This record gives sequence, structure tokens and C-alpha cells, in this order.
Amino acid sequence: MIDQEFWKGKRVFLTGHTGFKGSWLSLWLHSLGAIVKGYALSPPSSLSLFNEAKIDLLVDSKIGDIRDQNTLYECMTTFNPDILIHMAAQPLVRYSYDAPIETYEVNVIGTAKVLEVARSCPKLKAIINVTTDKCYENNEGSYGYKESDPMGGHDPYSSSKGCAELVASAYRRSFLKDLGVGLASVRAGNVIGGGDWANDRLIPDILRSFEKNESVVIRSPKSKRPWQHVLEPLSGYLILAEKLYENQVEYSEGWNFGPNEQDVKPVDWILEHMIELWPGASWVLDENENPHEAALLNLDISKASVLLGWKPTWDLPMTLGNIIRWHNLWLGGADIRKLCITEIDNFTNDMN
Repeated sequence: MIDQEFWKGKRVFLTGHTGFKGSWLSLWLHSLGAIVKGYALSPPSSLSLFNEAKIDLLVDSKIGDIRDQNTLYECMTTFNPDILIHMAAQPLVRYSYDAPIETYEVNVIGTAKVLEVARSCPKLKAIINVTTDKCYENNEGSYGYKESDPMGGHDPYSSSKGCAELVASAYRRSFLKDLGVGLASVRAGNVIGGGDWANDRLIPDILRSFEKNESVVIRSPKSKRPWQHVLEPLSGYLILAEKLYENQVEYSEGWNFGPNEQDVKPVDWILEHMIELWPGASWVLDENENPHEAALLNLDISKASVLLGWKPTWDLPMTLGNIIRWHNLWLGGADIRKLCITEIDNFTNDMN
């Protein structure tokens, strides 16, 4: 359960607040009564949840690059947060093949700079460092990866996130522990939900094709992923942040927040289910040669379940139904901020 009383008046510095996950978290934190300072690049696409929900009217938003340490320092130390949630990243696997240096600069050096600046914030008690399920060295076994499994990554994106985990571990042990600051790293599955218009992501690509009455072009229909609604890992981050704020030692570790095993599905299962919800839609196989992407990836979430009392709330069919409903309401001109808050309220009620 999320403790609303805990969040009232808490000062939360959120990097990456203009992105898909960051926008949903900004809305959730604001609805809980937190005081949010966002720091990120401009929204990643011309159409974005950040703009559609007018999030800049709810949070104190600073457009900036986490690699710009001087600006980041001024922004974070002036705000003087209680809690830091670091989400800013270059988040795309395929783009990392085109821009590997940028990917490492943002995801590794950017993380180091965020943690370095955090050392100068006297009120700070808890840091949630957001990485990815792809930070693990993936041998494509059928089991779910545990938090103790080795970091790795075939592609630059996955590798950069494994590196970011090592950076976080070093800062935790070298600096933050002595300052009384807890640092936890969180690894989520493939997050999906309404309001994601990013390029080269499955659900946005599907919905764009559906809107145009075009067949969806799919690269790897048999690739399995741990799909989960965006609110699932965010709920885990919030619960963990509460625990970490009160006990900086016990919870300063890595944590997985993935779906139940039955919701680890191949891409073609997602397609067929969404096509049932959008009559007349279809898909075709991309015959072009594409860079390597993992065929199988799963997370073991038993640690978060046992030690945090966290568990997934919505199964995959419900999640996909909610996405189609959300998207159709957006197409119909619904108030996006109200739509998101209603979905957060529904999710919170279902957590109980």
C-alpha cells in the first residue's frame, strides 16, 4: 500500500519527468501531495503525455541535461529535496546502436553526475535509481533474473544500464552510506500504458498503425517480454521510497518490479489480443535485417513481494484493455490529466 500521508509535503526531485514514465509519476506524486521539482530534456516526441496533460502546470519543471553538472547542481541543491528519483535516460535499445556514445554519456556519466550532485543536498534521505530489466547479463534462460544476478548487456543500451548499476553501487558504498542517504536501484519490465507516443516501441507503433488502418510491421513476433502497466513499477518505486526514507540501510539494494509469470508473453500474443479489441487491424512480419535484441527476458519479483509487500495489480489482458480505452478516449478529446488521475485512482483502489 502507498501511504498518502507520507508523501504530503515531501520534496521530490525527479529527473526524466518529461518522459512517459516520468509524466505518469509526476501526476501521481502531485496527487499524493508531494512537492515535485522536475529536471529533464524537452519531451522526447512532439506528441507527449507531458504536454497533453499539461504537467508543467503541476510541477516545477526545469528543462536541462543531466550531463550539465553545473546547471543540475544549481537546480537540485536550491530545491534541497527529501527524496531523489532518477529516471532520466536514453531509453531505446535500437537507438543505442546508432548513438552508443550518447547512450553511455547519458546513462552512465549522467547517473554519476546526478549522484555526485546528490551528495550536496543536506535534507536528502532516499534515492531511487531507475535502471531496467535489461541490466542483467541475459543468457535467455527461462528463469527470472534475481537481484543478485550479474550485470551485463549485449547492446549499448543494456550495457549502459548495467554500468549505471555499478556506478550506483560504488556511490552507495563510497559516499552515500556515510552521509545517511539510502540508494536503491529499481529494475522494471517492459512498461506500457496510455500516453506513450515514443518511436520504436511496440504499443505506440501498434496504435499508430491502427489509427491509419495499416498493418503493424513487427520485427520479432516470438520475442517474450515481461509486459506491465506503467503504474505497476511506479507503485513499487513509491512503496520502496517510503521504506528507504525511514531505513536507509536495510533497503539500499537492487529491486525487481516485474509482472507475474503468466504475463510474460510473446509479441504476437500482444498483437492478437489488441487486434481483437480493434476490429479490422492486422500485422505483418518485418523482413529486413535488424540488430540483435533479446528473445527472452524475465524477472524474479519474489524479493519485492516478500520484503515490501508489493505485487502486480493488473494482469496483461486488463492492461491492454485499459490502453485501448485510454487511447480511444484521447482520440475523442478527453481531458488527459483527468483521465490519468482516474486511472491512478482505479489502480490504487485495486491495489487494496
